[in-house]
Amino acid sequence: MTNASPAQILADLWFAAGGDPAALARVILTSAEPALPSSFRVGAAAQTSIAAAGLAAAELWRQRTGRNQTVSVDLRHAAVEFRSERHARIAGQPPAPLWDKISGVYRTADGRWVRLHTNFPHHRDGILKLLQCAYEREAVQAALLKWDAERFETAAAEAKLVATMMRSPAEWAAHAHGQALATLPLLEITRIGEAPPRRLPKAERPLSGVRVLDLTRVLAGPVCGRTLAAHGADVMRVTGPHLPGLGAHDIDLGRGKLSTELDLRAGEERERLASLLREAHVFVQGYRPGGLAALGFSPEACAEMRPGIVAVTLSAYGHAGPWAGRRGFDSLVQTASGFNHAEAEAAGTEGPKELPCQALDHATGYLMAFGVIMALMRKASEGGSWHVRVSLAQTGRWLADLGRVERGFAVADPGHADIADLLDEMDTPLGRLTFVRHAAVLSETPAHWDRPPARLGAHAPLWPEPEE
Repeated sequence: MTNASPAQILADLWFAAGGDPAALARVILTSAEPALPSSFRVGAAAQTSIAAAGLAAAELWRQRTGRNQTVSVDLRHAAVEFRSERHARIAGQPPAPLWDKISGVYRTADGRWVRLHTNFPHHRDGILKLLQCAYEREAVQAALLKWDAERFETAAAEAKLVATMMRSPAEWAAHAHGQALATLPLLEITRIGEAPPRRLPKAERPLSGVRVLDLTRVLAGPVCGRTLAAHGADVMRVTGPHLPGLGAHDIDLGRGKLSTELDLRAGEERERLASLLREAHVFVQGYRPGGLAALGFSPEACAEMRPGIVAVTLSAYGHAGPWAGRRGFDSLVQTASGFNHAEAEAAGTEGPKELPCQALDHATGYLMAFGVIMALMRKASEGGSWHVRVSLAQTGRWLADLGRVERGFAVADPGHADIADLLDEMDTPLGRLTFVRHAAVLSETPAHWDRPPARLGAHAPLWPEPEE
């Protein structure tokens, strides 16, 4: 796939998910790389993952109505949408910094680098306990200079914390988990139960009437829910009253969604979730591997409670290999799997260099939405319950396999003022929101969000009444 055109990349995604070849003739892809400063094909990944979800929505609408429509995706617009959280503004104010003061990269005793992710308080406190140091960058650096990088990475994982050692692409390819990932497809859509075929009725929008439970946090999973909402789904974000919010991220990623709180540690709250599930079409979860399964909401359990469900599982490192149970985030997967090393080498800089956006998160989110819609179409024609499975690390392998961009760092890094033509506004209970419009332009059913983002837990755990 290296250096394939965006049209070929999209075709590969489409065929791997069982899409109708004729649909590809209705896609228009515009602009070219680079759109963001990177040696990787971030723009192509953005354009094709967004196009895949958009084309799937158009095809579901065709299945429901018999009508075709075109799908247009501009590469520059798609690349900017991969940084949508940076451009969200309430009352014109930029988002507050998300990163905790000790998150980031540090040297270790063996001259290597590690990256810490401490944005959540329990992860921060765990790292400080492991290092036995004060909550200051200088103290953390001094403590890490007593550790070798890989030993620290292993100790952090054993303590259920999130930190990784920087590897080169060659080191990751030789690593046992890198080798395990090489055996997995980018996206899996598998049948996990029986249910009769049931076609969705005609509707004004591709996902009208489709109910989605969104049990995800941070970026990838919420991007999936936001995308499904953009095409008309009723998406209910479920969080817990004991879980910390993410401020501006929750606002940007809350477009189109209801938001409710359930404490799944309590039996009666789990039953409320089960009641919602029995009336849902899609169940999306992105918590640590096995976390929701232990509470009775594995994909198979969901299929028993709700025959015909499309269950989605998101993980950091995939379901095979020695790291399958590890927690992780985009920035950590980038560091572990070679992106930070390769970007620094291409830019001629010292130390880890990040991709210009959380590309693994965003691409995975759109691929999740793509998988959901393709599974809904299969359910309509074949019946069954379905499991869609993705991981940040599998998406990273796909991005790396797309090849590199010559002179990728020659393009200027676009600021907020440079992307004014891609912005829109809406009123919300939190104030006037400025946001990046969706890059997939459907000719007959334009993507938009009917619901403004709300505060976490603002809605009761009840589905809205269906429209007549």
